[in-house]
Amino acid sequence: MYRSATAIDAHQFADDDTRELWLACLQWEGHPGLVGHSDGDVAAHAVCDAVLIAAGLGELGTIFGVDQPQWAGATGQAMMSHVVERVREAGWQIEFVSVQIIGQRPRLLPRKYEAEQRMSEILGAPVAVCATTTDRMGFTGRDEGLAAIATATLSRANMEAECK
Repeated sequence: MYRSATAIDAHQFADDDTRELWLACLQWEGHPGLVGHSDGDVAAHAVCDAVLIAAGLGELGTIFGVDQPQWAGATGQAMMSHVVERVREAGWQIEFVSVQIIGQRPRLLPRKYEAEQRMSEILGAPVAVCATTTDRMGFTGRDEGLAAIATATLSRANMEAECK
């Protein structure tokens, strides 16, 4: 059995230099950070949400929400690692994830393969990362923040055993 889900996440840029930009589990020097309960990594958050939804384990806000103080300031990597544990415990295996970052900056291409490799290592499955702009439309087009949309495909970890 295979299941897939799509999720989106968005955060605005911080007004000051007190936050670092974390995107696709990488730190991006010279760019304003994103406001959020955790590190604001929209790519990691969208991936977590898509994986959780596909596995039927809830959604990002129910596990990492503002009512969960232990996740305040958490990294996208920590959140993704926690999601992987929960998904495996529930008998699911992540097969593939695609995430598209939406915004004017930073330019993803110079670090695209680094982002794919890092996220793939964390999830234990291939991750494709890409980026787009919105032709200056909307909050991402006005350079007020970033958004990301992710799709995750999962399979039952014990599919062969279940088929017998």
